[in-house]
Amino acid sequence: MPIRVLLCDDVEPFRALVRAQLAEDPAIEVVGEAGDGDEGVERATDLQPDVVLLDLTMPGCDGLTAIPRLRRFAPRASIVALSALEARLMAEDVLGRGASKYLEKGADAAAIRAAIHEAYAG
Repeated sequence: MPIRVLLCDDVEPFRALVRAQLAEDPAIEVVGEAGDGDEGVERATDLQPDVVLLDLTMPGCDGLTAIPRLRRFAPRASIVALSALEARLMAEDVLGRGASKYLEKGADAAAIRAAIHEAYAG
């Protein structure tokens, strides 16, 4: 059974790129997408994915705000946070809020796939 992933990022071309990169791994299935944190929480509540790949900087409800809500409404989902911001400063805050992993947005496809597998494995 593949790892069910929800992509949450406000930039549709980035979601399309990541979706294509994840499709190269038969153990990963993208089950949904969202363009902001509110939609991400709603989709995660409905879909109950195994992993949420979450951008931290989105208009409206950003990823930092969404993390505790995702923990509440999709408690079994692991969260892999992505950001273009300074990693060292963000990582502590993100992990402290309940994310499983933190990656810089420039991470390559192999690193994103590995982070999803690691987050899913616990």
